[in-house]
Amino acid sequence: MKVKLRDIAEVIRSKNSGPYELTIDIIFKEWEMFDRIVKSGIFNKQLIADLYDIDENDVFGIVEFLPAKAIKASMRRKIVSGSIGDTDVYGAQQHAPLLDVEFELEGLI
Repeated sequence: MKVKLRDIAEVIRSKNSGPYELTIDIIFKEWEMFDRIVKSGIFNKQLIADLYDIDENDVFGIVEFLPAKAIKASMRRKIVSGSIGDTDVYGAQQHAPLLDVEFELEGLI
């Protein structure tokens, strides 16, 4: 059975962490699912790089924050915030690629 991230997360959001970086937060609804996702290692630099069409080296880190049942990923922005061609100055709409991410539930630890 497949499950979409948007169905198991309470919050999926993005924001700038400076003009050159973007941070994504995923806050899970349930401890069990958070634990299973973290243990599976499915959220890794390669997944983020693939979703955002960036080099894996441009994903600075992925951190699990246990007190909030959250996973945070930080990456380099493709376009500097506020520069010509930027369509999202605050980085608040960059979480969209995560909404359709699917996991095979049985495959999670």
